[in-house]
Amino acid sequence: MGRLRWPPWTVWAAFLLLGCPGSSSHYFHNFYIGVSEPGQGLPQFIAVSYVDDQPITHYDSDTQRKVPVVPWMRKVEKDDAQYWDRNTEVLRGWEQAFQVNLVTLGNRYNQSNGFHSFQLMYGCEVGPEGRKGGYDQFGYDGRDFLSFDKETLSWTAADAGAQVTKRKLERDRAFTQHRKAFLEEECVEWLKRYLDYGKEALQRTEPPVVTVTRQAAQDGQETLICQAHGFYPKEIDTFWRKDREDMEHATLRRDVAPNSDGTYHAWLSIDVDPQDRDHYWCHVEHASLPQPLVLAWEEPANMGLIVGAIVGAATAVLLAAAGILFFILKNWRKEASYKAAPKSDQDSASPASA
Repeated sequence: MGRLRWPPWTVWAAFLLLGCPGSSSHYFHNFYIGVSEPGQGLPQFIAVSYVDDQPITHYDSDTQRKVPVVPWMRKVEKDDAQYWDRNTEVLRGWEQAFQVNLVTLGNRYNQSNGFHSFQLMYGCEVGPEGRKGGYDQFGYDGRDFLSFDKETLSWTAADAGAQVTKRKLERDRAFTQHRKAFLEEECVEWLKRYLDYGKEALQRTEPPVVTVTRQAAQDGQETLICQAHGFYPKEIDTFWRKDREDMEHATLRRDVAPNSDGTYHAWLSIDVDPQDRDHYWCHVEHASLPQPLVLAWEEPANMGLIVGAIVGAATAVLLAAAGILFFILKNWRKEASYKAAPKSDQDSASPASA
């Protein structure tokens, strides 16, 4: 079986999920992938939903069932007893549509049998002052395929093969208008509901525990390392200063990474002359801290752990946001595409196949 290649749009998805800027925004993401040759632990179709950086539901072709990933998603059953059954049926439709489109695109690109993948990511955001953003993007075989611009109600094709699908979708203006409305309205309503269900987990703040250490480096230099552990939400600002000079140009940093308990850790270092080490300070800013932490390395006898856990943290303002768009590609007929459906976090209006 060929190797699954993650395309550029998936790198962007990782940015959306793990690098969402600003703690006052919220997001609702969905990621689907279908493959032509399942096996070795890879189902034929997978659909995962996220609120902010936390997975909340999962579906795959092996289980044939949409299920909660976090306990608080069970609260939806109190308001909607048919939620899991209804959305499972929608995703089964997606699963079938993805397989049809894999065959269609294989023929269109004149490809022989082998491993191919069809992907979709979509969702929306609400940021400060009610700003709304939405995205909807398809990928095929590790490459961009088609993306939707909800402001212009247009589709952007990545190549000649995608132009065929673009023309199909843009012939039906009503569908693209429905798409925009879903991204800006219905998905935001669902996001607000999910934020309420998961507010204890999603809207909490956990202050960082911060340590500054040093180790010998080459050529008489040494390395100062600043580490922040156990903080939530993910957004954190860390940087080195020499006296009052920002040393970003000399800083080596790693991306903020998740811990197994749902919190995050960050790491940054800088090479210094040992004689100047007392002039270097690590600055840490986080929503849980009433004021920034400013820390320097101390001699081991006096050091201990420098804890950045400050009680009485100011909670960052969290506005409703981020939504998810679902539409079924199977059995599309113009006269049925925009029929009102039972309320769902998935859009059952389906466009033409690829």
